[in-house]
Amino acid sequence: MFLRTFTLGILLTASAFAQLSSFPKPSYFREAFKKSDTKVELQPPARLKDFVKDGKLELSLKDYLALVMANNTSIQTQYLTLETARNNITSVYGLWDPSAIATFTPVFTTRDALPNAPANNPSQTRTWPLGFTFAQTLSSGQTISAGGNGQKTAADGSYNSFNSGLNVSVTQPLIRNRGSYVNRIPLMSAQSSYKISEFSLRSTLLSLVSAAEAAYWNVISARETLVVQVKAREAQQKNWDFVQEQYKLGAISLLDTYNPQASLAGADVNVSQARFNLARVEDQLRTQMGADLDPAIRSLPLDLTEPVDVSPAEAIAPDREQAVERGLTLQPLLKGAKQNLDVDNLSLASAQNGLLPQLNLKMSYSTAGSGGYYIGGIGSSYVGPPIPGGLGDALGQAFGLGNPTYGASLTLTLPIRSRSASMALANAFIRKKSDTLNVRNTEQSIRLNVLNAVTGLAGAIEGLNLARIQDKLAQQQLDADQQKYRLGTEVLQFVVTSEQQLAAADLQVVNAQIAVRNAITNLYVATGELLDQRGIVIR
Repeated sequence: MFLRTFTLGILLTASAFAQLSSFPKPSYFREAFKKSDTKVELQPPARLKDFVKDGKLELSLKDYLALVMANNTSIQTQYLTLETARNNITSVYGLWDPSAIATFTPVFTTRDALPNAPANNPSQTRTWPLGFTFAQTLSSGQTISAGGNGQKTAADGSYNSFNSGLNVSVTQPLIRNRGSYVNRIPLMSAQSSYKISEFSLRSTLLSLVSAAEAAYWNVISARETLVVQVKAREAQQKNWDFVQEQYKLGAISLLDTYNPQASLAGADVNVSQARFNLARVEDQLRTQMGADLDPAIRSLPLDLTEPVDVSPAEAIAPDREQAVERGLTLQPLLKGAKQNLDVDNLSLASAQNGLLPQLNLKMSYSTAGSGGYYIGGIGSSYVGPPIPGGLGDALGQAFGLGNPTYGASLTLTLPIRSRSASMALANAFIRKKSDTLNVRNTEQSIRLNVLNAVTGLAGAIEGLNLARIQDKLAQQQLDADQQKYRLGTEVLQFVVTSEQQLAAADLQVVNAQIAVRNAITNLYVATGELLDQRGIVIR
């Protein structure tokens, strides 16, 4: 009998749980008890082999930045901050997760006989209570709870008795915590924090992409520097060969050969330094795009194909105020600072809610049932043998809404003094005022940074124009010295010197072009346009 009633109670409890929309899923227990996989496996760098051509890693600026976004370890680390903020939103939904509890707690009690009491024997009482509860708080503030129970009691010398009950209650806040807005403040705060994390991520990516792009141009600058130093060394070698011929012919003394020989040694030093500097910046570039992680790729020479010269449209400094306006519109730092004000408003609303008195209305409904042996007595229309009844009959009465009981209550809690809530409101106001000042400070910083970037771009463009003029004059000087040398009116040393000056002027033009490129990048960073200009989309 007990086994049958216990099984029936379990089935009824499971049937009640099955009414919930989110429980149980078929995979609930498998997911709940499975061992979490905490092993972290890092993937190898992606797409590097796509750019290997003729034994070299050939990269335009666009291709290089694509590899940086896919493989740069610092950038991948920054993306995890966004995942954490997204998980915080899901965590807040846990405030409204339902809970269900089932209990079965059998109790066996033994009472010894009292001494010297007539007809008093030891007795035992056995109780098998079975119960379940369900509770959930809704995002609108209501709390819903439901529960049921069944119990079998057996005592020596008496019939078994069965009791059951079912109750449902709803609690509605009338003042504090009333309405969806105030109860959803934690969720809205988490959503605003997620937006702040997005803006922070964009701001960090601006710096990381800018640094990666600067590494690209550093390699080109070092490469061109090496080319110039090699040309200068070749010119010094030519001069040294000429001096040796003069010495062999007796045109000069041995003392006149020391200075050209020292100049050649100095040129060798410059070539060596330029070569090692190129190797250093190339290693930095490989680290930026993850090429250092692949043994088959990191040893390949680099072939950077992006032209250093800028187009005429790019070599024009923008209007200062228009650039500032773009910065105030697009800069993620300012967007994040303004989003903090939204969080502050939510904190103020939550603090004000904490100062309100708490008045809750609770409505409840319950039913009950009982079972056991029934024996007809005086006044009963039934005459016959005892009728047995069990836990199933008791539960049937309860779930059949028998013996209803209705209840209602109002509970008022008045905060006589609430210093913690008052200080929470005061601190929330201080944070809002501080964040408001931070918005102003950020706007001023953006304006200054944009103006400095525009001025820097204008200076870089002017420097490029002057470098081109100097390079043109150096070329004319070399042409003139070569013409004089062919006519025999000038010695070779002047031609060598002119060749060195032209190589240095060529390098200055290249460095000036790279300076313009970097100045444009700095302007895009200041205005917040760099990611859009480079076609980078955050997902």
